[in-house]
Amino acid sequence: MSTPGLNIPHCWGHRGASAEFPENTLRSFEQAIKDGSEGIESDVHITADDVIVMFHDTTLDRTTNGKGLITARNYFGADGLEHVRTLKEPVQQIPTFKELCTLLMEPENRHVSLNVDIKPNNDPERLFRIMGEVVHQFPNYENDLAPRLILGLWHPKFIQPAKHHVPMLRRAHIGASPADAVKYFWNDCDAFSIRFPSLVGAEGQAFLRKAREANKDVMVWTVNRKDEMVEAARYGVKAILTDYTADLHKLRDEMKVDFDAVHRQNVSPWFSWASLRYYAPAVYTYQRACRFEVERHAGESFDGARLA
Repeated sequence: MSTPGLNIPHCWGHRGASAEFPENTLRSFEQAIKDGSEGIESDVHITADDVIVMFHDTTLDRTTNGKGLITARNYFGADGLEHVRTLKEPVQQIPTFKELCTLLMEPENRHVSLNVDIKPNNDPERLFRIMGEVVHQFPNYENDLAPRLILGLWHPKFIQPAKHHVPMLRRAHIGASPADAVKYFWNDCDAFSIRFPSLVGAEGQAFLRKAREANKDVMVWTVNRKDEMVEAARYGVKAILTDYTADLHKLRDEMKVDFDAVHRQNVSPWFSWASLRYYAPAVYTYQRACRFEVERHAGESFDGARLA
């Protein structure tokens, strides 16, 4: 039987249904929706001709037949990114933010949210100005689109520009440290997307309680193991970000029928000790490394942004 009061988390496709299709492509997004996802997570960068594209890396090399920095290339034109294709099959084009919003505005997709992962190397003023211009192009965007767009902010320097240029969009912090989430983002974000291992221990469980009391949503990334999916559901998170959207959808159906049985079948009584990733030293080391990389790419410390 189901545990009383337990709400089964939403499924958000991490870069779409990226285990099956090329990540951050329209085909991947479409499949995640077909698999039953209530949300999609995708990353953004800006091209030289001011087009926002859905892409994770700063360079094209890892996942496409293109080369070089996205920021140095135009999207349109003879040598534009519109001609670049993914290495993984089925071969796909790099989509724009406008194309993804158009997909979300299709009548059958109006229940789907989009978590826009704002990579810290972006220029906040430029990015949010262009993003606002795109969103405003859609009829009745205030009711039909904007409420479903969630800005995922890694660095506090993005908070004020987001408030200025796209005040109609919700803000969430993406990170690995509950302490940083509270110190730098708590008053300015409605939700928090936290790396799963950071929620397993005492610090993470205290953060979940604090968020619940403040009526703030917590999502977890990136959860591809079945035992972690079930445990995340027990934590009461709002959404699970996963590459395996079809698998999570099937598991959610099973949890709705008898959560306790699914938990017994998949989660060891010793779960918290089952992986070194959950141990406090490993969690802390990852948190420090993550913040270092975010600050390096942003070109500014968290404290510097807060004092600016």
